[in-house]
Amino acid sequence: MSQKKIFLVFVAISTVSLLLHHGGHFSWTMEAFHLGCPSLRTQLSSSLKPKHTNVAFLKTHKTASTTMQNLLFRFAERNNLTVALPVQACGHQFCYPRTFNAHLVHPHTLPPNVVTSHMRFNRAEMQRLMPNDTIYVTILREPGSMFESLFSYYNQYCQSFKRVPNGSLEAFLDEPWRYYRPDEKDSMYARNTLTFDLGGDKDRPAADVTAYARAFVAETERVFSLVMIAEYFDESLVLLRHLLSWDLEDVLYVKLNMRMSGSKHSLSPGLPFKIRAWNALDARLYDHFNASLWRQLTALGPACVAREVRLLRRAQERLVRGCFGGRLPQLRSAAQIKNKELRPWQPSAKVDIVGYDLPTNTNATWPGSLAHELCLKLIMPEVQYTRVLLRSQSLRYRRSYPLRSPQPQPQQPVRSVLPRHQQVGIQQIHRETLPPGPGPASSPTATSRPAGTQSRATRVGLRPSGPQMQTP
Repeated sequence: MSQKKIFLVFVAISTVSLLLHHGGHFSWTMEAFHLGCPSLRTQLSSSLKPKHTNVAFLKTHKTASTTMQNLLFRFAERNNLTVALPVQACGHQFCYPRTFNAHLVHPHTLPPNVVTSHMRFNRAEMQRLMPNDTIYVTILREPGSMFESLFSYYNQYCQSFKRVPNGSLEAFLDEPWRYYRPDEKDSMYARNTLTFDLGGDKDRPAADVTAYARAFVAETERVFSLVMIAEYFDESLVLLRHLLSWDLEDVLYVKLNMRMSGSKHSLSPGLPFKIRAWNALDARLYDHFNASLWRQLTALGPACVAREVRLLRRAQERLVRGCFGGRLPQLRSAAQIKNKELRPWQPSAKVDIVGYDLPTNTNATWPGSLAHELCLKLIMPEVQYTRVLLRSQSLRYRRSYPLRSPQPQPQQPVRSVLPRHQQVGIQQIHRETLPPGPGPASSPTATSRPAGTQSRATRVGLRPSGPQMQTP
């Protein structure tokens, strides 16, 4: 046999071995590959490219960001990554609405690969905290539906909303300046919330709105590699997966932190226009990045995107049915959920946030004990998951302490052990898991921190600051 034939046989065997190694990844890759999508023509060779693991996701309010946060939490655990979490004085957010400062990060979660908890964005502080190759991502939502959700969700917290007679959204929008106080506590929920979360000025004078919006959009575009759109969540995930070189199983999810249908209110004619006028900066942000998203999707190829979305939803349904005994999950009110670690936080008696409860026979669906942990994390609400993750990372931090270089002791040590009542039912939920359903059961996961990040432990010496603002 000639050397050329021997070489070709070797390449063929190596390729088959690689594809088998990637398991389920092979099927959807080949399916998309046959479409001739420009970005996927080199997918087989680029599968050797490692996943990008340094990610900063700015979690905006009422934009499906909790669903995205859960996805990132699970990815971090599977790949043994460190997630930056708030000091306990801040609760589950980085002392929002305070502008983010690196001192608000719990010392047991340093140096981080991922950050995804609520904050008011501060570019300089984030760059101080995160590795240089961090990819920044955020998500926006159409202003009309988002503002209705904000008005409903924060009606009992935001004074601008509380003083409106009968809790009427229509009344507020008829005379917003009658109820709105720019410097009042929680006023950021009542006007240009997206702009505020991104670190901008929510109350620019009307004469300056156009110029300021143009500059702010340009700055946001420079910082964020991808701005997802909530109304096109799955399409946004297709772009995210390609941006980060992730596998299909890395972007599976179930919807979290949703309101019961009775807590939602349809917008009467004319209200969407009033909402956009009142939230003019948010409206300009959304319009720009919605158009930007579709330019990126067009560049990827409509047929390619449609195929990947179908594959995503098919894999997602398989995973969800596996977790819920072969059925699709039923939304339940907090009172109906037996496991308290799965009960979503309720903002007020006027809003019913729904969640899920696992069937008792979950372990019978998937082989081994991996299944229960996977399914539990898939539907765990933000507050509980943050506590679980902080506990697991604190344990890892303590185990590795003898291997660390000596660090100055903070003047005010922050307790990182959860209260005993928070540990009930979750004591074994502190190790990474690999989804066995839609993706390859044998896909490799990282067993150590990515090269280049561990050395940062000796140069990131962030301490908790003094008295912190309590979150509601």
